Amino acid sequence: MSRAHNFSAGPAAIPLPALERAQAELLDFGGSGMSVMELSHRSKEFAGVHEEAKALVHELLGVSDDYAVLFLQGGASLQFAMLPMNFLAKGESADYVNTGSWSKKAISEAKRFGAVNVVATTADSNFNHVPAIADLKFDPNAKYAHVTSNNTIFGTQFHEFPDTGSVPLVSDMSSDIMSRPLDVNKFGMIYAGAQKNLGPSGVTLVIIRKDWAEKAASDLPTMLDYRTHIEGDSMYNTPPTFGIYMLRNVLAWVKDEGGVEAMAKLAQERAAKVYGVIDGSGGYYKGHAQGDSRSLMNITFNLAGEDLEKKFVAEAAKENLVQLKGHRSVGGIRTSIYNACTMDTIDTLVAFMKDFQAKNG
Repeated sequence: MSRAHNFSAGPAAIPLPALERAQAELLDFGGSGMSVMELSHRSKEFAGVHEEAKALVHELLGVSDDYAVLFLQGGASLQFAMLPMNFLAKGESADYVNTGSWSKKAISEAKRFGAVNVVATTADSNFNHVPAIADLKFDPNAKYAHVTSNNTIFGTQFHEFPDTGSVPLVSDMSSDIMSRPLDVNKFGMIYAGAQKNLGPSGVTLVIIRKDWAEKAASDLPTMLDYRTHIEGDSMYNTPPTFGIYMLRNVLAWVKDEGGVEAMAKLAQERAAKVYGVIDGSGGYYKGHAQGDSRSLMNITFNLAGEDLEKKFVAEAAKENLVQLKGHRSVGGIRTSIYNACTMDTIDTLVAFMKDFQAKNG
């Protein structure tokens, strides 16, 4: 078997050791005679998996006991609505920074519940950068402030976060969670779909300050109330057990590799190699994101025309380099290089890019 060099934006590549661990345990987990997919979520065997997954989140990101770590469902898309449903009401406002498609969707959902103040947007440049932190003027009376840390479609990323004072800061970190050290204490809540850096699709990680959760609205549907999931330890209903198990495997791999500090170092090295080819191509490859906003997770670029871009994708596939087609909003090429992306994959891509330019320049 030859594993593909997978550049999918999500569901994305999963570290091979995490997959091999699942393979070895698939039919008989912990001597139970059952797959982890067959275990009751109330069983002692699965309880151990669940507790280890939570503990790894706390350890790797330095999450204090002031925060609850939740494993929910519905992806970041459900959080777009669940967040304002809990904390934003008619006559109240929340601040949002619009840096792309996912930010726009979050804003659209929030407007169903209260007023939205878009403190900054980069739409006029087709989201090729993120606003400077110094230019973000948040409302001290806002119920919360929301940013999307990394933008998969446009290839931009916040490399630092604003200080919002007493206003809870919320971030959608679906595509760069666990890729760098983070001061969780700056945030009221962090949420992330698992399918990029944490594991398979189907699990959503939510890290929420417990005292803020207590301030949520009182008349919420049970399943859409963060307090329900805090009190039930993510077990109010049957959780996505296999997804949580795989998330545990991935986080254990991150720890074995040196934690988020090691992931950050590798992210810099991977991105430097790909951006180096783009910058050294004499304009043959045209990066979409501005220099100081470039993502370390999703690198987007264009070639001279759509036909050449189609040829790039097709020729790359012959070399086992897959999922390189860019999103329709930008077109061109997108390389998603999350934590699981190996240096061998990066080196194969870089060599292909140089060879493709030489043959088609």
